[in-house]
Amino acid sequence: MINSNKIVKNFIWRFAERCGARAVSFIVSIVLARLLVPDVYGTIALVTVFTTILNVFIDSGMGNALIQKKNADDLDFSTVFYFNMAMCIVLYTAMFFLAVPISRFYHDESLIFVIRVLSLTLVISGIKNVQQAYVSRTMQFKRFFFATLSGTIGAAVVGIYTAYRGYGVWALVVQQIFNASVDTFILWFTVKWRPKLMFSFQRLKGLFSYGWKLLISALLETGYTNLRQLIIGTMYTSADLAYYNKGQQFPMIIIENINSSINSVLFPAMSQEQDNSGRVKTITRRAIKTSTFIIAPLMMGLAFCGTQVVRLILTDKWMACVPYLQIFCISSMFYPIHTANLNAIQAMGRSDIFLKLEIIKKIVGMVLLLSTMWFGTMAMAYSLLVSGLISQVINSWPNKKLLNYGYLEQLKDIIPAILLALLMGVLVFGLSFCGLPDGLTLCIQVFAGAFIYISGARLFKFESFDYLLSIIRKYRQNK
Repeated sequence: MINSNKIVKNFIWRFAERCGARAVSFIVSIVLARLLVPDVYGTIALVTVFTTILNVFIDSGMGNALIQKKNADDLDFSTVFYFNMAMCIVLYTAMFFLAVPISRFYHDESLIFVIRVLSLTLVISGIKNVQQAYVSRTMQFKRFFFATLSGTIGAAVVGIYTAYRGYGVWALVVQQIFNASVDTFILWFTVKWRPKLMFSFQRLKGLFSYGWKLLISALLETGYTNLRQLIIGTMYTSADLAYYNKGQQFPMIIIENINSSINSVLFPAMSQEQDNSGRVKTITRRAIKTSTFIIAPLMMGLAFCGTQVVRLILTDKWMACVPYLQIFCISSMFYPIHTANLNAIQAMGRSDIFLKLEIIKKIVGMVLLLSTMWFGTMAMAYSLLVSGLISQVINSWPNKKLLNYGYLEQLKDIIPAILLALLMGVLVFGLSFCGLPDGLTLCIQVFAGAFIYISGARLFKFESFDYLLSIIRKYRQNK
């Protein structure tokens, strides 16, 4: 059985890495948003749609297959490394030649060189992919902290400098290339594993039998997510796409800091307990309850204070992104149910179920998307919210049988935190009518919201609150 202290310790490192990287990225995005116009962000969003989808191929589900496999050795890791590198070369070559037709489709010849340069991130990602899997499998998340933070800080300096010098869209391109390069270099420098001159088609076949289902699932998810951006970029304007993406960015900063930190540690932890369904249920339940307890007040607070946040941080020219921000906050609040359930299914080796769930969810999502895309970008955002709520039930359904932990029981675990967060949000929203400056109003709202939520958690004796306090005390004692 994996040591719970090891899980907590690795979560702290992962969380510190995510928070540090996101804090720097957030500050940089504010500076760049002030230096650059929304159309520039829309242009980059169009290009990254393609690179994001192709990055899924580079992993091919093999990273998770290496983490999930009980006895993965150097032959497995080396085989996946060389396979990924071959995929990188093929995909970059494809993007190099597709740059021309893509630019013609969007009637913007300047995209050709942007696509060819930004696509270099495909090759860089392939180089570090197996290193990341090795770190996750061996639970050395401390390595991510130094690699990610160094790349992010360096990219911040480069991005702001190039934007200030008037390079426009190239500021964002250079920022992404620099970030990925430094991240990869430091990870290779600090992690001891190196590929050996060995390759096995038999091992590749075995890993791919698990990984291909995750590959298809990831393609469905990534393609579906980015299809919305493609539709907005085609049917509407680059500015519309920029507002949509910027509204999504704020809640995703919080989600990726907390929820992804918890779940990136939980997957290898669950994989080591895959033969003990009772233990996996305990870990899954803890992840859902604790993540929701933390995320719910942050999402509700951000949704109800969205106007002040955007006007203060991004200025009035970005106010059109506020409604999107509020919709995505509500949708993101339920991420813990999605990710914890899916991690449990993957960890228990049921990538077949994982794929079936993705197909069902994407059919539902596509029906909603195609039904609403004619009525504007706001209608598309609302369709994503509805799709997300339906997907909760779909993701949790298999675990009623696998773990004896169904959706109704999960809902019962998270409802108290959501209701308390909603009450807090309504109360702090009332403070926005006091007529005070945005900065002062936001400060009062943050402190009042924290006081209301923590007091409510203590008053109603929330188990997750007591659990977090015990973790903090234990960590301070061990320091």
